[in-house]
Amino acid sequence: MTTEVFTPTVAVTMTPSAVTHVRKQVDKQPEAKGIRLAIRKSGCSGFKYETQWAEDVAADDKVFHIDGVDVYVKEEHLALVNGIEIDFVTEGVNSVFLFRNPNATAECGCGESFTVF
Repeated sequence: MTTEVFTPTVAVTMTPSAVTHVRKQVDKQPEAKGIRLAIRKSGCSGFKYETQWAEDVAADDKVFHIDGVDVYVKEEHLALVNGIEIDFVTEGVNSVFLFRNPNATAECGCGESFTVF
């Protein structure tokens, strides 16, 4: 009898707009290796996305190489971001990252937090 090992695939993608923005920002910061997508408990729905410039790589980081941009996610957050698409949009004078998570089952009214079951 043989045992098959199943390794789940986690996907993180970025729109061309997000890739362009991150590349420009990383080029301005030589100490930055890429962008870190972090999750923290917050808001009425449970979790909040946070982005930071990744200067250090930890042993528990998973790295997603997307069109020349490295996205770092802690292993413990992988289930919360699986399938996410990171976008960067400009509306008027405001620019912001948008996170499209197909696994989010609820979001709070103000859009700050989300839930994944």
